[in-house]
Amino acid sequence: MREWRTNDDIHEMHREAISEGVIQHGQALSRAHGGYAEPLACMLMDDDVLIGGVTGRTEFGRLFINYLWVDAPCRNQGLGTELLHRIEALALQRGCLEALIESLDENVARWYGRCGYRLIAHLPQ
Repeated sequence: MREWRTNDDIHEMHREAISEGVIQHGQALSRAHGGYAEPLACMLMDDDVLIGGVTGRTEFGRLFINYLWVDAPCRNQGLGTELLHRIEALALQRGCLEALIESLDENVARWYGRCGYRLIAHLPQ
């Protein structure tokens, strides 16, 4: 018997299965065209405490950044820029010549611009 569920009626395990299904489907499509996604990450520890990190993947000669985070008390010290440069260097070692980042925050998008990134699309609000 089919049953529709929404929001709070969906177990986290099932949410993860949906995400994993989309990822596996996308990877299969990519592989069919010669693309192989490889995870990439860099993090910064201070006395065994995580204070920042960046994650992404490389595929088709391009770096895709998923998340870049610096703990609030450690911001405005250049750590975000350093994390970005370090993951870019790792991607360069894999032969990547481009990077793609999405942001919902216009201030963050401007920060990426100051780091050398060029805006290719803007969806206001």
